[in-house]
Amino acid sequence: MTHLRAGGRFVFTSESVTEGHPDKLADQISDAILDAYLEQDPAARVAVEVLLTRGLALVAGEVTTSAVIDLRRLVRRTITDVGYTRAELGFDAERCALLTSIDEQSPDIARGVDTALEAREAGAGDADTIGAGDQGMVFGFACDETPEFMPMPIVLAHRLARRLAEVRHRKILPYLRPDGKTQVTVEYAGGRPVRVDTVLISAQHEPDVSLETLQDDLYKRVVRQVIPPELLGGNLCYLVNPTGRFVLGGPQADTGLTGRKIIVDTYGSYARHGGGSFSGKDPTKVDRSGAYALRYVAKNLVAAGLARVCEVQVAYAIGMARPVSLLVDTFGTGVAPDAELTQLVRRCFDLRPASIIRDLDLRRPIYRQTAVYGHFGRSDLDLPWERTDRVGELRREAGLTSAEQVAVSRASPAGGNGE
Repeated sequence: MTHLRAGGRFVFTSESVTEGHPDKLADQISDAILDAYLEQDPAARVAVEVLLTRGLALVAGEVTTSAVIDLRRLVRRTITDVGYTRAELGFDAERCALLTSIDEQSPDIARGVDTALEAREAGAGDADTIGAGDQGMVFGFACDETPEFMPMPIVLAHRLARRLAEVRHRKILPYLRPDGKTQVTVEYAGGRPVRVDTVLISAQHEPDVSLETLQDDLYKRVVRQVIPPELLGGNLCYLVNPTGRFVLGGPQADTGLTGRKIIVDTYGSYARHGGGSFSGKDPTKVDRSGAYALRYVAKNLVAAGLARVCEVQVAYAIGMARPVSLLVDTFGTGVAPDAELTQLVRRCFDLRPASIIRDLDLRRPIYRQTAVYGHFGRSDLDLPWERTDRVGELRREAGLTSAEQVAVSRASPAGGNGE
């Protein structure tokens, strides 16, 4: 994390992938399955992984629910939506083999989720009735360098990946195929982004398209459409399909697996990661719900003007509701010491699983839309963990005077939106 404290010039790189990348296709199937169960049974316990390879989709996991869904139809429809409808594209939604292996959640895990350790103690409240579905650490992050309160490299990488899919679906560049990756290197000076140093795009395409055509079209139709011109200088390094050819793609070329793009899903390596993936997991799994809650915490702290950069860590123990640790790190940008901001978070946010699920309304089928182009900084979606509706409370709890609150609000990129 030393780059966040750097005062001189440095470059930082993040990547994204398109909806047709094999790992992202697996994520989308997993979350489509989760949404289908939650739509019928909001209390469903779901942990589903998908493996994709040449001509085969394997769905495995643990599901405890009263819902009944047509799993095979759902999987094939999701693959079709992405665009894999012919084997030569990299996968065939209707002709691929489909294997499923679904069992119920382990009773040893279920007992700790159903009734947390604290709920067996005298005087335990309702929020203690759900324990964390596993042990582990989760992180949340926000910074003020973009309107999304996200690091610029991952924001731009996601924009490029989404635009690649858009020009394919809208047939602006009809020769593109579903698979693709993007990568953006941003130069910083004094801790602020100043220009884009390198843009790398790997885009699957029809076999008769020349590299020169691809380079020219992607620059005009993709790069220039999503990266502000003031960030594109004369020294830009622009790379397209460095091997010279990307015809064979999708699961035919590379195995896809749920949860293998956790850095793409979060902050593009700009912030730390606890290691747990999101897709296919219901909100009792704190890998997912805890990470969402901490993004909510960090974003509101930065939107409130209490820090320019903020990372929050929480650790959980399986079967326990209350986190075993909490840490706020503002990398020297906070208006108060990190220890004081940590106590502020303790007062203002309830980070027990049941409270997170309730406060962010997570027992809903909202997850497939997050399974590609990132779970955070999504201005195109109304995601509860992206709201900045705790800004006023945080400023008051921090003890800011009215004048100080106005000054902070004017300095904040979001202006305290959602307050």
